[in-house]
Amino acid sequence: METPAATAVFEEHRALLTGVAYRMLGRVADAEDVVQEAWLRWSSGDRAEVREPGAFLVRITTRLAIDRLRHVTSRREAYVGPWLPEPVVTHYGPQVPDTAERALLADTVSVAVLVVLESLSPSERAVFVLREAFGFPYAEIAATLEKSEAAVRQLAGRARRHVAERRRRFDADPARCRELTERFLEAAAGGDLQGLLRLLAPDVMLVGDSGGKAKAPRRVLVTADKVGRFLCAVTRDPAEGTQYSFVEANGAPALLVSVGGRPDSVIQLEARDGRITCVYIVRNPDKLQAFAAPAPS
Repeated sequence: METPAATAVFEEHRALLTGVAYRMLGRVADAEDVVQEAWLRWSSGDRAEVREPGAFLVRITTRLAIDRLRHVTSRREAYVGPWLPEPVVTHYGPQVPDTAERALLADTVSVAVLVVLESLSPSERAVFVLREAFGFPYAEIAATLEKSEAAVRQLAGRARRHVAERRRRFDADPARCRELTERFLEAAAGGDLQGLLRLLAPDVMLVGDSGGKAKAPRRVLVTADKVGRFLCAVTRDPAEGTQYSFVEANGAPALLVSVGGRPDSVIQLEARDGRITCVYIVRNPDKLQAFAAPAPS
């Protein structure tokens, strides 16, 4: 039965639960659905025997996320073009006030890691998220997944190796990333192909996510020449009312492209040794709602 105390406890842990669900699912709407379902179970269940509400709520949320992940896998197989995680705004200002928000800004929320997590099994992904992102003890993860602690340790080792092998190495310094993004914007918006080529690594990739709802490459583009020419082509004649601004998404600088006041694209770069190694472009309007300006009251 719902009580003010039950509501207060849940709200205290909401950011943590959302962080777990988002890392598991890569989409804000799915994460919010899972957290809402966790709330319904918490508010209507018997809480008398719950000694550690936070651990209990994470357990519920993780199990629901695993179920949802198995359901959405088939949906993603039918997705038009490459699939990228939905970008989330992670700018909390100069100070991050609590551990849940601090964890949200951790490396495990980066686009690069979330893309790799897509290739893990649901159980491996759950173990990786709970252990690497939030530091939960193996015994607690084992109880969540209803597996032995030894089995969870094996899953953790396998997931960690998989992520290490597949993850593209990149520079994570925000200041350098912001400076490189500014130079990227100047060259692309100015149609400066040679300037772009100087910024792009020879084997750079461009991954565009539109879901078939906006113009974007249906396949990953590879090599500096192909990526540079594509970027110059799409920025040559910008739509009326196009504006560029910098935001923080998934713990790193990003470029927000707006047209007529509405979000059109979110662009993030990966770089290594001062050269851009990957360009992520999210254009699916369903994944850009968090960047829309609030409607005037």
